[in-house]
Amino acid sequence: MINDQYYRRRYVISGIAVVIVLTYIIRLFYLQIIDQSTKDQADNNALVKQTIYPSRGLIYDRNGELLVFNQPIYEITMVMREMGKDWDTLSFCNYLNISKEDFDARIAEIKDKRKNKGYSTWTPQIFMSQLKKEDIATLQESLFMFPGTHLRKRTLRDYTYKAAAHVLGSVGEVNQNDLDRDAFYSRGDYSGRDGLERTYEKQLRGEKGVEILLRDSRGRMQGSYRDGALDRKAKAGIDLHTTLDIRLQLLAEELLSGKIGSAVAIEPETGEILALVSNPSWNPKVLVGKERSKNYNSLLQDPTKPLMNRATQARYSPGSTFKTIQALVCLQEGAITPNTLYPCSGPGSSPIKCTHHHGSPVALDRAIEQSCNPYFWCAFRDMLQKDGYGKDNEDFRRRYELWRKDVMSFGLGQKFTDSDIGEQSAGSIPSTQLYDRTYGKTGWKAITIRSLSIGQGEIEVTPLQLANQAATIANGGYYITPHLNKNDSMRIHRHELDIRKEHFEVVKEGMHRVMVYGTGRHYAIDSLHMAGKTGTVQNPHGKDHAIFIGFAPLENPQIAVAVVVENAGFGASWACPIASMMLEQYLTGEVKRKDLRKRMANTILNESVKKW
Repeated sequence: MINDQYYRRRYVISGIAVVIVLTYIIRLFYLQIIDQSTKDQADNNALVKQTIYPSRGLIYDRNGELLVFNQPIYEITMVMREMGKDWDTLSFCNYLNISKEDFDARIAEIKDKRKNKGYSTWTPQIFMSQLKKEDIATLQESLFMFPGTHLRKRTLRDYTYKAAAHVLGSVGEVNQNDLDRDAFYSRGDYSGRDGLERTYEKQLRGEKGVEILLRDSRGRMQGSYRDGALDRKAKAGIDLHTTLDIRLQLLAEELLSGKIGSAVAIEPETGEILALVSNPSWNPKVLVGKERSKNYNSLLQDPTKPLMNRATQARYSPGSTFKTIQALVCLQEGAITPNTLYPCSGPGSSPIKCTHHHGSPVALDRAIEQSCNPYFWCAFRDMLQKDGYGKDNEDFRRRYELWRKDVMSFGLGQKFTDSDIGEQSAGSIPSTQLYDRTYGKTGWKAITIRSLSIGQGEIEVTPLQLANQAATIANGGYYITPHLNKNDSMRIHRHELDIRKEHFEVVKEGMHRVMVYGTGRHYAIDSLHMAGKTGTVQNPHGKDHAIFIGFAPLENPQIAVAVVVENAGFGASWACPIASMMLEQYLTGEVKRKDLRKRMANTILNESVKKW
């Protein structure tokens, strides 16, 4: 019995031994075959992989003008294992003009594996980056005094013009989210943070290369590993050719200086954005190099919000510029004809006043020319009430939704989701649900929402949408999604409106009359047949906003524009002349009205606007 007991124990002990051996075998297999971290660590002891950074793609305007290029910069890397006890910290700090406390803080951050997950004493760690030649000139001559310290060449963005900051965007150091999301990046890398730099990051950044160096047992470099057979060359980023016309962009920025506002110009036939201006803006160079973080925080704290792209993100009531859409929708839905007449009593009109006396009654073309508020109120009312109200207001609400659908077909109340413009606001075309919540299903009628008839009330649009509205009218009923990449044909992104072409011809003629007889006549150009519509938008927070939309030439439109100047008063006084000069510049190559240009550029309407 005892012998049997020991006999059974022999099997138990043998089984335990087998399990232990198998455990070791499986662990070794995992470490050597499956988990590469141990192998990588061993390789790092013998091999040094030096990243070769590619040149970032250049950015050009539509005519081949270079807008964004690269300049050489340097970064200091350190291999901690190569830094001996006698390493002269104070001298090193003096060469770089930094304090001992700053040095210690940087070293501590490098060694913090929570922030620097790839930390190894064998591999180069970035100590300082974005240094110009003059920053490292004295250190470079004495680098031999600091073992383990190396200079690595990189590139930094530079700009030909002090313009188009919102469009071009900027490049900054990647954050932890970038590192977690994309294995391409390592600590200390740069990526596009906004604008085109961010939208086309993968195209512009290129592909990294690598040079593998061999290290001996004492940490000394022995040259290329396998004579460079495993090295990989960096591949430069792809250049980006934009749709911008930099001359037009520069002019618009000049004319908007000292003002808060925006300007957008589009080529109607293609949807290509010719100019995209938001003011206040900044010189793109202020967000480059070591001062980027400091300058960005200053821009962020500026009360005029220069970091906001007003051209694509600001929301305004369109005011009288909306009357062009109102006319088209009411024509399409049979509420009016071009010959429909409505009375106008000028400032004595009710329930919506007209701003001036212009004769009565008026037909559509003259109503657009004179921007007659009562005319568009009557047309809006008749469109909504064409079928009556019906049970529980259903017929009226159905007509309103039809009106809303037609309005939104112009690209209003929604983002251009198929565009390469990153930062956009949708704006708002109010829904029946909104009014149902506010007034109840049967509590609102045409009179309740009469402000919509003249582009006020709950309607909100962006300047980009306004420019696209002008382009749609210029095209006679379609638009191509607005975009900024010249090489990316967007003609398949064609949006056809369900409004008959003949209606557009009537509205275009009315807009032409605005520039001949109406509010835009003072800034018309004799040699150009222009079409436009001014708007003066009520602003509950201060002076009215000035708005203008237009296009030229009338017969074969090549450019459509929208200009918004905040707190400027009449659209005809500020937005119209700016837009007129933009049309002149693009179509003739110069602005001949020198005095007008000087007056617009030098007039400061907002003292708080800074020059960055």
